[in-house]
Amino acid sequence: MDPPSLALILRAAALSPNPDERKASERKLNQLQHTPRHLVRLLQIAVDGNCDMAVRQIASIQFKNFIAKNWSPEGSSAGEQQRILQSDKQLVRDNILVYVTQVPTLLRSQLGECLKTIIHADYPEQWPHLLDWVNYNLQNQQIYGALFVLRILSRKYEFRSDEEITPVTRIVEETFPLLLTIFNGLIRIENPSLEIAELMKLICKIFWSSIYLELPKKLYDINVFNAWMILFLTVSERPVPVEGQPTDPELRKSWGWWKVKKWTVQILNRLDSRFGDPTLQTPESKPFAQIFQKSYVGRILEGHLNFLNTIRVGGYLPDRITNLLLQYLRNSISKKSTYDLLLPRLDVLLFEIVFPLMCFNDSDQKLWEEDSHEYVRKGYNIIEDLYSPRTASMDFVNELVKKRGKENLPKFVQFVVGIFRSYDEAPAEHKPYRRKDGAMLAVGALCDKLKQTDPYKSELEHMLVQHIFPEFNSPAGHLRAKAAWVAGQYAHINFSDQNNFRKALHSVVSGMRDPDLPVRVDSVFALRSFVEACKDLNEIRPILPQLLDEFFKLMNEVENEDLVFTLETIVDKFGEEMAPYAFGLCQNLAAAFWRCLNTSEASDDLDDMGALAAVGCLRAISTILESVSSLPQLFVEIEPTILPIMQKMLTSDGQDVFEEVLEIASYMTFYSPNISLGIWSLWPLIVEALVDWAIDYFSNILLPMDNFISRGTAHFLTCKEPDYQQSLYNVLSTLMTDRNIEDSEIQSAPKLIEVVFQNCKGHVDHWVEPYLRLTIDRLQRAETSYLKSLLVQVDLKENHDVYLQVANMLYYNPSLTFGVLHNTGLASIVFDIWFLMLQQKKKSGLPANFKREHDKKVCCLGLTSLLALPGGQFPDEAMQRVFRATLDLLVAYKNQLAESMKLQKLAAQASDAQRFQNLNQSLDFTYQAIANGIAQHAEVRRVEIEKEKQKKAAEAAVAPHCCLLPGYTNTKKHSFVDFSNKKKPSSPELRADVWLLSEGLNVLVRLIDQGDF
Repeated sequence: MDPPSLALILRAAALSPNPDERKASERKLNQLQHTPRHLVRLLQIAVDGNCDMAVRQIASIQFKNFIAKNWSPEGSSAGEQQRILQSDKQLVRDNILVYVTQVPTLLRSQLGECLKTIIHADYPEQWPHLLDWVNYNLQNQQIYGALFVLRILSRKYEFRSDEEITPVTRIVEETFPLLLTIFNGLIRIENPSLEIAELMKLICKIFWSSIYLELPKKLYDINVFNAWMILFLTVSERPVPVEGQPTDPELRKSWGWWKVKKWTVQILNRLDSRFGDPTLQTPESKPFAQIFQKSYVGRILEGHLNFLNTIRVGGYLPDRITNLLLQYLRNSISKKSTYDLLLPRLDVLLFEIVFPLMCFNDSDQKLWEEDSHEYVRKGYNIIEDLYSPRTASMDFVNELVKKRGKENLPKFVQFVVGIFRSYDEAPAEHKPYRRKDGAMLAVGALCDKLKQTDPYKSELEHMLVQHIFPEFNSPAGHLRAKAAWVAGQYAHINFSDQNNFRKALHSVVSGMRDPDLPVRVDSVFALRSFVEACKDLNEIRPILPQLLDEFFKLMNEVENEDLVFTLETIVDKFGEEMAPYAFGLCQNLAAAFWRCLNTSEASDDLDDMGALAAVGCLRAISTILESVSSLPQLFVEIEPTILPIMQKMLTSDGQDVFEEVLEIASYMTFYSPNISLGIWSLWPLIVEALVDWAIDYFSNILLPMDNFISRGTAHFLTCKEPDYQQSLYNVLSTLMTDRNIEDSEIQSAPKLIEVVFQNCKGHVDHWVEPYLRLTIDRLQRAETSYLKSLLVQVDLKENHDVYLQVANMLYYNPSLTFGVLHNTGLASIVFDIWFLMLQQKKKSGLPANFKREHDKKVCCLGLTSLLALPGGQFPDEAMQRVFRATLDLLVAYKNQLAESMKLQKLAAQASDAQRFQNLNQSLDFTYQAIANGIAQHAEVRRVEIEKEKQKKAAEAAVAPHCCLLPGYTNTKKHSFVDFSNKKKPSSPELRADVWLLSEGLNVLVRLIDQGDF
């Protein structure tokens, strides 16, 4: 198809008012996209100056999207990577360089993204002459195009690895001499245009990417480096042209010459912090750093101070540049040499530049009045802090009093107190509200320092009562907000008069009903600190319903994760007392989640507050579920509210919140009285996600999957639509047989198999052979490196979980499991390697494998199960190895646990007493002593176990249970939970430990009762 015909289809697909025509054109484009030369034709249309601009833009977008997806698709096989013919790729590479600088700016950004994709994929292997093209055009009046391409090329190596040093070295050696000559010529131009600023900016960005992590060797030549430094210092110190600056603030800060200033300041800061500090350098680079300190630091510092003086005299500086200048000065405080240079101008800097930047200003007032939501967003946005002069000012003051506090803290506190006094003394119509705001901000920012420094720490309560708390009633909204914030900073101090704490708490709560949104938001944030610090919850308990109402009113207005933090704190503090509100809280949080999700989906912002707030809502729901975990009926009531969230977000739509949703699913499957069919509907979603894209979350998925099997065993075993047993085998088979998946990524797979056999004893015999074959197959592949490297002591950790599953299956059914191993011819290999792993020691003498108590228990139960096999099935010579290995394991376990509840297991499992005695006599003296010790310990434990048995029998007679399947009772013995650390449902390993221990003791009790031991 020729370009004009393709252009007509593009126009129809994007601009036709007829829906049918649009769909037909879209289908046609889909059919054409993989045809030869299609990509080339899209490029031809995009750069055709005679074509309609709308069509050109559509073509450029199609071109960009197709290249991003198909030029070098990640994770594709060699065949799939040929979606674009090599001949078409070569045509694109040959032509895109010519046209990228000739098209309008709107299209250049699209082609630039394409060029970035191609360079990252093809340079240098498939595009070896790209740098030659750049060098040629740098010398032949095509400077802008060459710089544009070189910027993309250098950015590829900005975060370079050691393997990428060679291409970076070539780029620097071949292009930097040319760039230096061009830069020198640009600086000498009188009355330069914005085009000159654009060229200088590109050179700065190329230099930045080239030196970001490592200084290229060429720049260690002091003459070369000095030539560059003269240029950067000259640009940094030269005034920005006044003519041509936009009046609009947003356009002004992104004006070309201010961009050049920003990049030069950024480069000077980076050179000093990364390469100019002798204390941070290697012996080889230390001389360079010393020269840098001697030759350049003083001039950089002086230039930055002069630049900041622009603010003092009423001039303009973009926020980002101000932030960068203050960052540099802050870093200069800790170094004696730079602090000595800073000291003569420190007071002017601190009191006439830094402090005014901390004060409420005209821009703040305008935003407060015109868009309070944006005011709140900017105030609590981490990304904004990177550009904020106010944040940089607070950081400067903090660093000053931290590193040079002895001489600076008293005078700064005196300065702040002076502002407080002048404010108090001034009549209402002349009160310096904005300076008071800055002083309050300073007090809040210095909280940590003041709370631990005499004599200030003893005066904090008086300062709060006299100068902060009165502003809760200020006519200036920003002071009411600042009062709430400062009060929150100091909520944890020891108030000598609890009435002051109480008054501040109630003022903060009242602030949640303030007419100004920023005051309400700051009050909620402050409330979290007061709830944490509150020693008597009766202060809050009576107003809790009102407080929650105000909280959710605010959540309806503002999407911010910090709001949810406060709710989490309240729920955590009151625990089960939140039960009456749990249902309403979950409803409100679910509604807030859907709002935040909709906002996030409609937003392209990288710092999307809606997405962060959505995560916070889910986290808060988890906190609520944890707080009411002892009230299972509440989970039934809450389920209809949160089930739709889980059903949507356990798909690919929920990748950003997948971990949080899995945690909620873990609570719902663990604490609900039973697992409903609605919750069971999550199983297929989890399984599909695990196979498709969620392998990194396997450890999180393990928890709800374990709960499904251990708490819904009957349904898991009997349901056929869907068949959960088959579903589980399918997913584990897919993952464990995938050669592209590392062993470390599927460590949860063997644990999940363990859950099945632990909880379904006697009902899954038909799965022993499939799972064992699956396990052994993975073992054989994992052992390939081991078998090749046996003589060099290869690490056997890869096989650790696999052998635990062999042990687990032996305990489930030793005869069946051993039969499968024997029939497949793998029994001797499996046991040889297993015993080798058991014998391996570290240099310290400790076991190299099976280090955890749980691992030792599983191995013990698996090995001792073999002792119950008939003599003909398992030969005595092999049994001796089992016997010795088990004895070693038992002793290691006893030493590790410092408690010997497991030592009787060996004797308990030996149903053939004569065989046990024969084995004992065949051992050497050391092992005989161990075995006799076991027998003696078993006798000591016999009486204790009998008492435990009687006690359990009495408890069982009282506790009701229903038998769901033969041999299965719906008790919670498999699901013990420890909330001492993470306060979330424990892993199946902990529950398995308790189960294995209790099962072993029960076996011993039965054998003792029967007189077998």
